[in-house]
Amino acid sequence: MAKNKLILDYVYDHEASMPDKVYLTQPLGQGKVADYTWKETLNQSRRMAAYLKSRNFEPGARIAILSKNCAHFFMAELAIWMAGYTTVAIFPTETAETVNYVLEHSEASLLFVGKLDTWPQQEPGVPAGVPRIAFPLAPRTDYDTWDSITARTEPMAGRPARDARDTAMMIYTSGSTGQPKGVMHCFENITRASEGITADIKSRIGDLPENRILSYLPLAHVFERAWVECASMVDGNTHVFFAETLDTFLADLNRARPTTFISVPRLWLKFQQGVFTKMPPKKLDRLLGIPILGRIVGRKVLKGLGLDQALLAGSGSAPIPADLIAWYRRLGLNLIEGYAMTEDFAYSHNSTEAINEPGCVGVPLAGVQVRISDEGEILIKSPGAMTGYYKRPDPTAEAFTEDGFFRTGDRGERRKDGLLKITGRVKELFKTAKGKYVAPAPIENMINAHPMVELTLVSGVGQVAAYAMVVLAEDLRPKVKDPAVRSKVESELTQLLKDVNKQLADYEKLQMIVVAPEPWSVENGYLTPTMKIRRARIEAAVEPQLDSWYGKKGAVHWV
Repeated sequence: MAKNKLILDYVYDHEASMPDKVYLTQPLGQGKVADYTWKETLNQSRRMAAYLKSRNFEPGARIAILSKNCAHFFMAELAIWMAGYTTVAIFPTETAETVNYVLEHSEASLLFVGKLDTWPQQEPGVPAGVPRIAFPLAPRTDYDTWDSITARTEPMAGRPARDARDTAMMIYTSGSTGQPKGVMHCFENITRASEGITADIKSRIGDLPENRILSYLPLAHVFERAWVECASMVDGNTHVFFAETLDTFLADLNRARPTTFISVPRLWLKFQQGVFTKMPPKKLDRLLGIPILGRIVGRKVLKGLGLDQALLAGSGSAPIPADLIAWYRRLGLNLIEGYAMTEDFAYSHNSTEAINEPGCVGVPLAGVQVRISDEGEILIKSPGAMTGYYKRPDPTAEAFTEDGFFRTGDRGERRKDGLLKITGRVKELFKTAKGKYVAPAPIENMINAHPMVELTLVSGVGQVAAYAMVVLAEDLRPKVKDPAVRSKVESELTQLLKDVNKQLADYEKLQMIVVAPEPWSVENGYLTPTMKIRRARIEAAVEPQLDSWYGKKGAVHWV
């Protein structure tokens, strides 16, 4: 790949060399879809780019997109770039307060309103003076629409270029603590990272006539933005399918029959729990252990999930239990774990066919350097490194070492074969009354591996011992009203507590497991839009009850 090329150059080349190749497939409801070729995609983007340019915003002006994943998100991003502006994407599940913060902080000149479930609740967060354009799948509004604008506007001609150091996008972190930061990425670093991602994918799936992928993780998050959107723009031979709704997800997945499928630990766990509702774990385990039959059963399970054609299955964004990776591999799906972050444009580590192990997050991708600080912190230097945090020079300076390595905030260990193992967050460490630091992440991973558990938080600052709070698996939660079921769950969790504590140092051992009274979700504020737990918020919510829990006897407490 030519190093002087930028992402728009790749897109223009695809437009010229494969104009009739389908690039995007958008579900429209009732089983109908719209296919957009490279020519059709660029035609719409060029028309919108010409319109945006006619608004005479300042060079590099921030244009925001608030939308679930859809074909017009890709088109709008290209239009923004061609017009000389910068994209700011907002998570489609954000509250009005956060929508307002991002639009105000980024000084957005315009907002694209797209496919949304809660727009009436979010709309009050949009500053009054911000112009709005509605995507075709947007909620009903009186805003000017994408279709009407593109119908009346002539397309921008030629190959509008951007400077390599121009800011292409600002990605606002999901803000597990405090206000989100606007991470700035220039065209140079998103292109170099996307080239590396494309090369990594091709090394695993080969030169297929078409790599099929389903886009459903939030495009406002760097993981999907880099590995799906931008990588597909560089590659040209990737056919991107979109999911319609949660209810149609399985149908959407089966329509795509992806050759590459990327997800996050919580969803991989949900897929597994869905399988277990149809076949008890012990029965499935027994069948998988039978020669020949085991392969047939594994293939059938994968086909039911729509993943029987997946040549590459990846997990990222958060740690995934090693047992869960091993389970998928028994089915015949070589699930691999990667590691990256917003600040390096999701370009850092990935497992390989030759070097991988459940519980480790891979080896450095091409061009990535890594080292462990004296304090145990992982330091990364990546071709995808951000140019900085918007309007925050001091945190930007603090984020890098003197020789240009990014301070990840994660603790880790490197093995002799290069594999990186995450052992926790530097800032998540806490001390119990015993005076030693406890790293919650490894303990949480042990507990999350149990099929009864969906999510876990380990805490206990200043207490006599640590504790774990768990959210029960989705299919189990309605059943615990039954005394017999509750008793069985309590017995299993008590045994789990014993099993986990056997693997921990004395100062790490858990005093109890507390069952959360409700699931943690984005809607109730206990999860970020990328499904990470908001530790501080959960800890603050349960703090008034801590004394009573610690004063009770027994291993398991119900709130």
